[in-house]
Amino acid sequence: MCGRFVSARKRLELLEEFGVQRDRVAGSPEPEPGPDYNVAPTRRVFAVLTRPRRDEEPQARELRVVRWGLVPPWAKDASGGGRLINARAETVAVKPAFRRAFARQRCILPADGYYEWQAVRDGGKQLKQPYFIYRRDGGMLALAGIYELWRDRSLPPDHERAWLWTAAIITTQATDDVGRIHDRMPMVIAREHWADWLDPGSAEPGQLQATMQPAMVGGLTSHPVSTAVNSVRNNGPELIRPMPGGQPAGPSAGKERPPGELF
Repeated sequence: MCGRFVSARKRLELLEEFGVQRDRVAGSPEPEPGPDYNVAPTRRVFAVLTRPRRDEEPQARELRVVRWGLVPPWAKDASGGGRLINARAETVAVKPAFRRAFARQRCILPADGYYEWQAVRDGGKQLKQPYFIYRRDGGMLALAGIYELWRDRSLPPDHERAWLWTAAIITTQATDDVGRIHDRMPMVIAREHWADWLDPGSAEPGQLQATMQPAMVGGLTSHPVSTAVNSVRNNGPELIRPMPGGQPAGPSAGKERPPGELF
């Protein structure tokens, strides 16, 4: 699974990186998300998506803010959104909570890396050691996501809070790069597939599955980090710094950009 990740890029960086044509964040009544080194479920994060064409408004790639943890439109309330943070690639096209979003409402969740925990023994005790997993070249991960809109019926439809935008990250079996840390990992969308993935008209499950890939096979590295990341109250770049003397948990051949240069 993917239970925590890092989203430290600024809005202007994302607009340029993903070729966004419509900025839905600037001018919003909600504050813009700041750099977050410990994104936890229900946090607000950036998402890149393409909405179906409506009226005379042309279809365009957008940057929006969504809440991590998908709330299906048929949910009675939004309280359960913190549970649906991941959707398995193997079943996302058929699960009732995800299949509609997978068919027409796909998005990209930009990330600088993510955390996973590995069981270790220390003095006879079994502990969970957190690892930060990221691209060797310091680039962004375009995490494959799906989004939904949930309607708060207690508010009029034109109220600024009447619609809640939520999203989930699609995961798959982990590759050897990080498989020894955890058996699941996020899917990513390669740059050459961004347009197909975001196109709300691309509804063939087989075609969509072809655009999803395990996160940067052969291009990831990792290092152990402080258990401070275990608490959602902790945040800041110090969370991704390697523990003194820590070694990567996966293959580390080739030069890697120092973690301090990621952002």
